[in-house]
Order: sequence, then C-alpha cells, then structure tokens
Amino acid sequence: MSRIGKLPVAAPKGVEIKLSDGRVLVKGPKGELSMQLSDQVSVKIENGEVAVTPRNAEDAFSRAMWGTTRANIANMVKGVTDGFEKTLELVGVGYRAALKGRDLELSLGYSHPVPYKAPKGITFASTKPTEIKISGADKQVVGQVAAEIRSIRPPEPYKGKGVHRVGEFVRRKEGKKK
Repeated sequence: MSRIGKLPVAAPKGVEIKLSDGRVLVKGPKGELSMQLSDQVSVKIENGEVAVTPRNAEDAFSRAMWGTTRANIANMVKGVTDGFEKTLELVGVGYRAALKGRDLELSLGYSHPVPYKAPKGITFASTKPTEIKISGADKQVVGQVAAEIRSIRPPEPYKGKGVHRVGEFVRRKEGKKK
C-alpha cells in the first residue's frame, strides 16, 4: 500500500492559483485555465503550494482521483508557464499544410483542400509545408487537435502515406504477391 499524504504542486514565479466554488483557477503568462474539482479530494493552497489530499484514504476511487487531480493541476501550471506542443508530419506526394490566418488548410490527396479551424487557445505553425506544430496552454486540447488532424488522413500500412506524429512508428505491410 502506498503512503497516503499530501501531493504538493509548487507554483513558479508569475503563476497565480485560486480556489473558488469547487474549481481551481490557474493564471500565468501563457493564459488562464480552470478545472472542476472532484468531491473525492480536498485541495488547499499553503505557502505557494497546492496540497491535494484524498477525502477517504481507504477508497480506491478516492486515491485514484487524488493522483489524477494532482497531475491535472501540475499540467495546468506547466501549461500556463511553458505551454504544450505536438508536431505532426505529412507523408505523401502533394500532401501539404498552409496557414490561412489562424486556421489550417490541408491538402491530403482528396479532391478538395480540407480546412481546419483553430480552437480557442491553439496556435498553428508550419516551418515546412509538410510539418505542423500545434501549441497551446491546455494539454488535453493540444492532444485532441493533433488527434483530429491525424484522423483526417491516418497513416496507411502499405506505403506509409498520411498524417503521422513525429517519431511515430507506422507498421508496414508487405502487399500482394504474384
């Protein structure tokens, strides 16, 4: 059995953390994030640290929410200070991405370009026509946007064409034999 106690999250300089009405609000240089707290944990702010403790240390769900809440608050603090970034690469002849204002226009082998509207708090960057950098303060939203763009043309196993995460291994199949 693990040791039950506080899981602190220290707030760096320039980050403000508040508790109000069962929500945690984190404000920093890259934006503002908030999260609804579970009733399974109690959260207190002491000496610039956020202390998360389970309400019932014997309950497995309460202990699970304890660690999850602590990790989510830590990700919020990291997001408003440094931000999160995911990079996608486009593999295929004629596959490319172009920025249209804040939004993205993808040419992925369809008969038409596919527009993708940037959600609030997300910015796109494209250093090369075959690379997309997705960045923002909210880790969950950055990952969701990357997954949605990847789902427009997922990597196929025969030639490896499609939208890949950088560093992703695409398992290749051999193909037909005569």
